[in-house]
Amino acid sequence: MANITLKGEPIHTAGSLPSTGNQAPDFTLTGTDLAEYNLSSFQSGNIVMNIFPSLDTSVCSATVREFNQRAAEISKGSVLCISMDLPFAQQRFCGAEGIERVTMLSAFRHPEFGEAYGVKITDGPIAGLLARSVLVVDANGTVKHSELVPEIAQEPDYDAALKSMA
Repeated sequence: MANITLKGEPIHTAGSLPSTGNQAPDFTLTGTDLAEYNLSSFQSGNIVMNIFPSLDTSVCSATVREFNQRAAEISKGSVLCISMDLPFAQQRFCGAEGIERVTMLSAFRHPEFGEAYGVKITDGPIAGLLARSVLVVDANGTVKHSELVPEIAQEPDYDAALKSMA
């Protein structure tokens, strides 16, 4: 269990985010096309996993915009933006915002993702959603960068995530 905050108030997660050097757990998530994807679907290079509570918040939507922009810096790999939002909402957001360089994935059918990655929020007003975090996983499934953002209302360290891919 990890301790984080939401606007200064303590909340907790179901476990711990995979740490650097460990293998990333496999997953099944749903894309905006309603197809199922797993970790190996993206292992042709580095994978940036931007995990967040909901597109309906300003910080979450800002992280997707920022990772979409920075995805141009990634020569070989994928940026996955993962939340509990329905695929329809993710697709609508991407269309309205011109988001084209990231892959949106939803855990709505697969809540076990939050447990396996230790990011399911277990209490407080947003219990059941995913905690803001960023993982970078290499082509072998090894975690190269792991950040659980301590305050949900903060953005992650984009530079550290991209630097870990070098």
